[in-house]
Amino acid sequence: MWSTVLEFSFGAILAYLIARVPFLTFPRMRSWNEQFPPHPEALYVDSHLIQRVMHMRIFYWIALVFALIPLSFGWFSLQYGSAPIGFGMWTVSGWLILSRVTGVISGDGPSWTKQLAMRLQLVKNNSESEESCCNLSNPMWEVIAVRCTTCGKNLLNIPRPDLGRPRSDGWIMGFVRLLLTDGKPIIASEEE
Repeated sequence: MWSTVLEFSFGAILAYLIARVPFLTFPRMRSWNEQFPPHPEALYVDSHLIQRVMHMRIFYWIALVFALIPLSFGWFSLQYGSAPIGFGMWTVSGWLILSRVTGVISGDGPSWTKQLAMRLQLVKNNSESEESCCNLSNPMWEVIAVRCTTCGKNLLNIPRPDLGRPRSDGWIMGFVRLLLTDGKPIIASEEE
């Protein structure tokens, strides 16, 4: 019995990690983070940040393609190999696909959306226009909201999700935190 539980757990963990390979690896490479300050410092709202939000959105949806790998290997393992490993892989990757699809239907999608990128672009445009909050508007995306560092005005009340920077709490704790939160912000906005 214990061997069956261990094999199922091995298949489930393997499928969970395979489906999140793009999210956990590509945006954390050094070359992708040269233009950003280290985590958890605030980020200046500029074209690099808006592009990063769009990249994180793509990595979130690429997980569906990567989930097909353990789904198919799980199916083959159910047919021809170890059934517990195959069932673990098949269950976890199938659950990821279902949760992403139902998230779109229910309106609870990823933290990185095209609408978020457009709202950040509007904040950037307003800070460079005559309608800016102050003469030297400097919008920075802090943990809880986008604020002007010059006058302190709250420009956009959205908590910051994970943006792919290497985490300051170490590789192992950062990895565990990302696996548990799936990159969503762990702090609610000030309005909530």
